[in-house]
Amino acid sequence: MDLNYRRIGTVALTGIWVSASEFLRNEVFLKKYWVDHYQSMGMIFPSEPLNGILWIVWSFLFAAAIYIISGKFDLIQTTFISWFMAFVMMWIVAWNLHVLPLALLLYAFPLSLLEAFIGAYICRKMSLNG
Repeated sequence: MDLNYRRIGTVALTGIWVSASEFLRNEVFLKKYWVDHYQSMGMIFPSEPLNGILWIVWSFLFAAAIYIISGKFDLIQTTFISWFMAFVMMWIVAWNLHVLPLALLLYAFPLSLLEAFIGAYICRKMSLNG
């Protein structure tokens, strides 16, 4: 039973980290890029409470994926696999839908890589085999 609590705690802590990182990056540092880009398309950037809740759900799902990947790969492999799976693929979809302001990638690229690295680090250090 203790092992299950450790797993849940690891995913929870990683999810908290990812949520905080996402919030700081997109709501504090890069919000102007998003708002301006959406305005240029005649749209309003979606920032209702439901959007925030869905990003929290995404954060914890990403944390669970990092945890699973970290059980099979080392820290660097886990970082790059999880980062590619979550961010690169999301950026391709957002770009394809014409809702990705490409200028923000200058900041989002390194910050998202750092987010994935720290998430992987938390999972590796808190795991029994870490």
